[in-house]
Amino acid sequence: MAKLELLIHNKNGNTDAHVFTKEQAQSVARFHRTIPGYSPTPLVALSNLASSLNVGAFYVKDESKRFDLNAFKVLGGSYCACQVLAEKLQGELDQMSFKDFLLYKQALGDVTFVTATDGNHGRGIAWTANKLRQKAVVYMPSGSSQERLENIRALGADADIVPYNYDGAVALAAKHAEEFGWTFVQDTAWEGYEKIPTWIMQGYMTMGLEAVQQLGDVRPTHIFLQAGVGAMAGALAAFFSDYYRDDPPVITIVEPNIADCVFRTAQTGRLQTIEGDLPTIMAGLACGTPCSVGWEMLDRFASAFVRMDDCVAAKGMRVLGAPMGSDPRVIAGESGAAGVGCAVEILQNEKFAEYKQSLGLNENSRILCISTEGDTDRAMYQKIVHEGLYPCFD
Repeated sequence: MAKLELLIHNKNGNTDAHVFTKEQAQSVARFHRTIPGYSPTPLVALSNLASSLNVGAFYVKDESKRFDLNAFKVLGGSYCACQVLAEKLQGELDQMSFKDFLLYKQALGDVTFVTATDGNHGRGIAWTANKLRQKAVVYMPSGSSQERLENIRALGADADIVPYNYDGAVALAAKHAEEFGWTFVQDTAWEGYEKIPTWIMQGYMTMGLEAVQQLGDVRPTHIFLQAGVGAMAGALAAFFSDYYRDDPPVITIVEPNIADCVFRTAQTGRLQTIEGDLPTIMAGLACGTPCSVGWEMLDRFASAFVRMDDCVAAKGMRVLGAPMGSDPRVIAGESGAAGVGCAVEILQNEKFAEYKQSLGLNENSRILCISTEGDTDRAMYQKIVHEGLYPCFD
């Protein structure tokens, strides 16, 4: 039986989107368009799924097409890394392009970026460093997928799986940055470490801007965003709320129930940390401490928080991987499908009728989800989608 818990959030009343506005997103996207190979990822309309769920529309942004990296994280990694390099050159990134950092390679010298990752963020940093002829060191938590590790190594990074959970891997990366003079580029923030995570979060806004441009005159009424540390969710919750400020959508934040640090933070109003291993198939969401900047935005703009079983994400993978009728297929990994799985489960399962009502989901709802990754662990994808691993039974 699928477990799914909804918490309606009383927003703190501050509607300042800080540096996650429409105008800032346009500046970020301008920079991303200077990267060779850039193109917007698809936004697909799942009309038959929407009809079966009795909602007005169901849209999914497919980030498996991002720079051939199978995930969105490179948006934050590339923007952040180039902000760091622009600062070293005493320049303004608003006035620079990606290729400028190759032209100024001699002036920059050798820069080593170090980070911790469950897979996608580290791959984005490694890809960016490779393209800029710089170096990357990447630490992955215990239990990480070997395929995800090899994907990072294939980009020239010095990458290893370390005997710690995600937070422990982050601490190791920070320690080695200080010891060896490397540049620590992490997508989680805490007091005293906020500038670089904020740049990473701003980078994620490009996919939000693409989505609203692709939607055109269609305004989403409900948006489901998945959270690990909450960096992507916080940035996009602020961006969408600012973009649709006259009639903001209902934004629901989704997490694994075993790695629910953002949910617990929403419950208490104080940043919460979960210790120990976090064994969930949603590896990209298996984080124990929220990003402070991300939480600040979620506290202002998130309407609800959900923690749920792995089987709900697996259901989302199957829904997207075996589409109804003429709906296009989306290959979504475990973390990528979390928002879709949550939305579908609430709409389909009668035992969650109260949640459906609380969120205001009805026949006029226009739902937007972001599939943040494709099959970054192909063996697991096959087991879940083809063999039916992690089923939900009522």
